[in-house]
Amino acid sequence: MDALVIGAGPAGLMAAEQLAAPGRRVVVAEAMPTPARKFLMAGKSGLNLTKDEPFEAFAARVSGYLDEKETGFGPAEVLAWARGLGVELFTGSTGRVFPVGMKASPMLRAWLGRLAGAGIELRTGWRWSGFDDGFRFQAPHGVQVLRPKVAVLALGGASWPRLGSDAGWVPWIRDAGVEVAPFRPANMGFRVDWSQPMQQYYGAAVKGVAIRAGGQDSRGEWVISQGGIEGGGVYELSAIIRDGAPAVLDLAPDLGIETLAGRMSRPRGKLSVGNWLRRVLGDSVKVALLLEWGRPLPETPDELARLCKALPMRLQGPMPLDRAISSAGGIMAAALDADLQLHALPGVFAAGEMLDWEAPTGGYLLTTCLATGRRAGRAAARLLVT
Repeated sequence: MDALVIGAGPAGLMAAEQLAAPGRRVVVAEAMPTPARKFLMAGKSGLNLTKDEPFEAFAARVSGYLDEKETGFGPAEVLAWARGLGVELFTGSTGRVFPVGMKASPMLRAWLGRLAGAGIELRTGWRWSGFDDGFRFQAPHGVQVLRPKVAVLALGGASWPRLGSDAGWVPWIRDAGVEVAPFRPANMGFRVDWSQPMQQYYGAAVKGVAIRAGGQDSRGEWVISQGGIEGGGVYELSAIIRDGAPAVLDLAPDLGIETLAGRMSRPRGKLSVGNWLRRVLGDSVKVALLLEWGRPLPETPDELARLCKALPMRLQGPMPLDRAISSAGGIMAAALDADLQLHALPGVFAAGEMLDWEAPTGGYLLTTCLATGRRAGRAAARLLVT
């Protein structure tokens, strides 16, 4: 066998595509019964492929491994690649790019068909179980050992274990002398010990607010859940908050303090505090959050306006890994060369969420997985022709 790719997610399939060549035997081994399960799960919410913005701005949102000189693969290249599969795309108002059909399955079918046409063999139900003078697998027909000339590992991180990303590979990689940073949740919600009155708001969307942490803002929508807060607006700043930056909530991001204080100076009359605040803020969910996190409320309009513009968010830590969209941690940069080859395992490369990087949702995750898979696959292919 010439080349082995372990893991049939986006990074692994992209690596396999780079390895394909006439007469070359390339095998993709996947533990799950079907390939790209996390990719298909992402497609249920529309499959955000990438964000249509300049490479430099895009790469600034990724913590590592997305370098234009090294990868040559960013948003523009993702668009061309997807269209090459016959997928029609559209760009939303925020720059996020989606398939017109808003589904992942047609794209995956086209991609798998192209890989099969290139002679790539996909073996499902093949679970890697460590090294044994080669790569040992628990396969449907018993233990198998493969000894390829080159290999690309694309086994995913530690989020979504039921879809195959369970980090079961960590002990074998560490035993081989590869440095692995502990996994942490990324793009996750945060736990909140809500009071009883907040139960009526479980599932409610929070709109028209801004979360501020570490000098950054997020105005995306998020949701109040039974266990805390979740959603895109939270995920955008989740790494900063997870790493210790205090988070505050601006309940009226389009109003200045003076304007808001002026509205709060109007007589309340016979209205209850809640109803009066609802008139000022225009939203019962915002009022509920103010009463939950802001009591005792200040007495003066100016102080109350300032609280509404910087309401401390009382968070009890991040949601666990199995509730996270993605994970941080994995194979450390020091363990890899510029081609994503493992120093401790010559001829073995790594890609995707196995690597120690993170990025927000919005197309950054998928694009970087594709880019690292392409980079590792191309480097592995070069070894086969030297």
